Amino acid sequence: MGCYNLTLCVRVNKRISLPLSSLALTTQRNKEKATISKREKEMASEHGKKHLAMAEVVEELKRMADIGFPLVAIGLVGYLKNMISVVCMGRLGSLELAGGALAIGFTNITGYSVLSGLAMGMEPLCSQGFGSRNTTLVSLTLQRTIILLLFASLPIGLLWFNLEPLMLMLHQNPDISHIASVYCRYAIPDLIANSLLHPLRIYLRSKGITWSLMWCTSLAILLHLPVTIFLAFILHLGVPGIAVSTFVTNFNTLFFLLGYIIYTRTPKEPICQPLIPPIMPLPSTTSLGEEWGMLLRLSIPSCLAVCLEWWWYEFMTLLAGYLDKPQVALATSAIVIQTTSLMYTLPSALSQSVSTRVGNELGAGRPGKASLATMVATGLAILASTLGLLWTTLGREAWGRFFTKDNEVLELTMAVLPIIGLCELANCPQTTCCGVLRGSAKPSVGACINFYSFYLVGMPVAIVLAFVWRLGFLGLCYGLLAAQVACLISMFTVIYKTDWGKESLKAKDLVGGCCTLTHSDQTRKFENGVGSLKEVAFGK
Repeated sequence: MGCYNLTLCVRVNKRISLPLSSLALTTQRNKEKATISKREKEMASEHGKKHLAMAEVVEELKRMADIGFPLVAIGLVGYLKNMISVVCMGRLGSLELAGGALAIGFTNITGYSVLSGLAMGMEPLCSQGFGSRNTTLVSLTLQRTIILLLFASLPIGLLWFNLEPLMLMLHQNPDISHIASVYCRYAIPDLIANSLLHPLRIYLRSKGITWSLMWCTSLAILLHLPVTIFLAFILHLGVPGIAVSTFVTNFNTLFFLLGYIIYTRTPKEPICQPLIPPIMPLPSTTSLGEEWGMLLRLSIPSCLAVCLEWWWYEFMTLLAGYLDKPQVALATSAIVIQTTSLMYTLPSALSQSVSTRVGNELGAGRPGKASLATMVATGLAILASTLGLLWTTLGREAWGRFFTKDNEVLELTMAVLPIIGLCELANCPQTTCCGVLRGSAKPSVGACINFYSFYLVGMPVAIVLAFVWRLGFLGLCYGLLAAQVACLISMFTVIYKTDWGKESLKAKDLVGGCCTLTHSDQTRKFENGVGSLKEVAFGK
């Protein structure tokens, strides 16, 4: 046995020929079929349980809270970081604030939403990979997603660099366009930071490491205020200083996370783990293309699902500029976006948490646990959205006065906030359901639902109510409500009809591993890890 070099590795959906005898191969296949049949029966039995024990629900709540609470905190400190940047722009002057606001909106639409969405394509591969203990697949996915995001950053950076002539072609104010262009040019390095940071966050979250993620992010954002003040006001860099401080903060977060990974690694792990996977034989060109294709098939729909929703809010802001009294409508729109951004921290955390839990359980072959995680997360989402409705209804006057003293803006804000609360009543559960779809590797379903809900339902309703029925900005908000309700109904329908047993088998196909043993120059691989090491070692 000492002459054998036992090595564990994983492959994805690849059947590799075995240099075994015909009889041994037939025996092996029979064992595979028996194992799969047994697993299917176990899944059916587990999924057939109709009554949930309270202990199971409580245990799932604990797991969800352990993942979700730090994610809520991360969302809140991220919101605080954005507020610091906007406040500092306001301190520089009204022109800087207008140009900075235009730049932030442009970078969100064309850059950050795209990178965030593409990175989400790795969620099912990582969460299901960790659930099935397929760590090599997870490392490969992390590495490839970083490469994908870096390549996607190239055209985005080129667009940001040439923002000013584009804005002038659209007849924007030249002074505001210049300020926005300067901000975007200095923000280009932030694309590199986000290309590394987004995949690393998803990797750690899929592994259930969210508390350390929270502390690293909080520490970096704690330094954001002094860095911004130093660059923008002490060094008198102005708007460029604010842009630089943003990517400095993101790079700080990245360095803190890498330091945590290096510090907590086991002695046997290489220092570059997990950014570079273990050394193994190079795959064929066809194999490599299929693996990249699998990642792209998940990343592109995930990107569309994120962008379609993000872009709708910008579309609403654009339409507000064509209403009667556009200044009042745009000011109210800014307050609404700040409000929805703050409220979104909770459904976003729930969505990420349930994506991790569902993916882990499906990868581990426990469909009943995945179904339980979905129900618990949905219940939490309904509770959270109810609290959001109460807050926007009962506290609308105090919240509006926090942003403005203008009576017209305050009056319109108080009128639309209850509608925004109703939107949140639908948005929180549907965002959570999006996480379920990502965890079960069905982002294309979420992208299709978002498209028809926001653009085939919400957009026509908003235009008709705002401009034909003359409801103004209220009509735009009712359009958003119609989109959220349509999205919620569709998401609930898809989740209700989900066969969790089949989803677990699909996860097995997606991230199923193999056991590899290297002896001299020969490599023998058992697909899906069915063969035992003892059988491999003795050539059975």
